[in-house]
Amino acid sequence: MKLKFSKHTSDRKVNRLKKKIRIRKTVNGTAERPRLCVFRSGKHMYAQIINDVEGTTLVAVSSIGKDDKSGIEMAKLVGIEAAKAATSKNITNVVFDRNGYLYHGRVKSLAEGAREGGLNF
Repeated sequence: MKLKFSKHTSDRKVNRLKKKIRIRKTVNGTAERPRLCVFRSGKHMYAQIINDVEGTTLVAVSSIGKDDKSGIEMAKLVGIEAAKAATSKNITNVVFDRNGYLYHGRVKSLAEGAREGGLNF
């Protein structure tokens, strides 16, 4: 996969997208083990459980509307909520896709919350 960026794209974003491509070469979601993909914006966290074989999103959870918490606590709540939604659809085993972000801070907290909620990865 070849990436094209405009000259105004920041180096930080370019580096993250390069890492994302390297990670996605090995991490794929199947029907038995879908992929738990994390997106982190400045204010919010998003988590999706995706079946890459069929190209469908099975579960999608975000922190929008959860303004009482912020940062690491909010990310943990999103992870727990994603795990509850996944277990309601009989999904217990997933592959974690950190999406080019470092496994640190909010991403790590979301993963810990998903593990507490009952997901195995």
